Amino acid sequence: MSAKRLFRPAFSRLGLKLFVIILVVNVAIAGLVFVAISRSLDQGFIEYLDRSQTQRAETLAEGLGEAWARRQNWQWLRQSPRAWHHLVRRQLWPGDNLPPMSIEGDLGDPRDFVLHDESGLPVIGLPPDKDDMAAELRWLPVMSAGRQVGTLGYRPPEQLMARMDRLFLAQQQRNLTIIVIALALTSLLLAAALSWWMGRRARGMALATRRLTEGDYSIRLPERGRDELSSLSHDFNVLAETLEASREARTRWVSDIAHELRTPLAVLRGEIEAMQDGIRALDQDNLRSLSQEVGQLERLVADLRLLSQSDAGALEVQLAPLDLGEQLATRLDEAEGWLADHGLTLEHDIQGPAWIRGDLQRLRQLWNNLIDNTCAYTQAPGRLKVSLRREADDWVLRWEDSAPGVPVNELPRLTERLYRVEGSRNRSSGGSGLGLSIATALARAHDTDMRPSPSELGGLCWTLRFPALPDHQQHEDDE
Repeated sequence: MSAKRLFRPAFSRLGLKLFVIILVVNVAIAGLVFVAISRSLDQGFIEYLDRSQTQRAETLAEGLGEAWARRQNWQWLRQSPRAWHHLVRRQLWPGDNLPPMSIEGDLGDPRDFVLHDESGLPVIGLPPDKDDMAAELRWLPVMSAGRQVGTLGYRPPEQLMARMDRLFLAQQQRNLTIIVIALALTSLLLAAALSWWMGRRARGMALATRRLTEGDYSIRLPERGRDELSSLSHDFNVLAETLEASREARTRWVSDIAHELRTPLAVLRGEIEAMQDGIRALDQDNLRSLSQEVGQLERLVADLRLLSQSDAGALEVQLAPLDLGEQLATRLDEAEGWLADHGLTLEHDIQGPAWIRGDLQRLRQLWNNLIDNTCAYTQAPGRLKVSLRREADDWVLRWEDSAPGVPVNELPRLTERLYRVEGSRNRSSGGSGLGLSIATALARAHDTDMRPSPSELGGLCWTLRFPALPDHQQHEDDE
């Protein structure tokens, strides 16, 4: 089965997972909110009913006391149940604006009250179907002129709720059903939209990644928005650009190395064949020429080995406190005659002592490569100016030479391996093209980098910043 067929179901499962997660989370949140609100409403409603029912009972008890004061007995209520109903309605709902029957039946039903006389005998009792609720009644005294003339019993709100629950629960069930249906539809649409959106972007990233693994480094992802997926697309594009540049550099690197190796090998083969054919004599001069070509090959191989060690992080560097100014001045003094042979005048302004952590041998290699580059590309008569000054926490080295200069657009490529500004493969105009790459690797091993810029002398200026060693650490190894 192809990878493409295996790949698509993964994203349909992703969409399904998104759908289920969104739906479950939304339903769970709605359920929790519903339960919390229902409990709050139930508790608050019961408290409200308790206060309301107690207030009504007190109002009715007060009205009953006034009625007893006028008649001095309860016989009129025993004889006329309609009078009891009328009294309760008049006391609980004064005025002409009587409530709807549904509300009156729930909150002011005369059947919810019981009246006993001062001897405890029933005046108005519960209906036969509600006698089992008498033990749960609450009681208030009915007073008249400071004398208790009866007792009023009323039902607590919990019993009222039992009658009202059916209507309330039915309403809540209808509301909950509507909420769940609306939430399910909303979640369905949201999950479908999100799964389509994320699935489309993830599918595009997967296809681009597969093309990347197949070697198509030209693929790019659209960068829309500022979310994490856009950031991921940007990182993917940077990776693709890096891989594309690395492939081009590797191709160019292999081609350049083949050319650099082919040149001395062709010279060696030509000279050896000439000696074998008797065209050239087998003498010291011709052997010295062969030795020079072999030496060139050895230097090239040594340079390549150093660069490979640097790339692998295995470059051997033994850092220790040293005076950069003294070490640099010593090497420049040694090279002054060499520079003079190439028609170059040396100027240096070196401050010190300049303590850093460095490797004497690697720094000497660094100076040698910079000197070689200056001698190879600076026209005679010319100048080389070297300065070393303290700037904040760094020792800043500036290596400047005179004409010819380097075009500004070529400056970033100077440290590329086997790169020459003039674009020539003629090794007589310079070295192997690895000198500045090696110098960059040596500088990086000392926690610095080489930055090229135009020189005030008309040529090229290299700036290197070496981290200065704190005063209390300058001689720690000696201690």
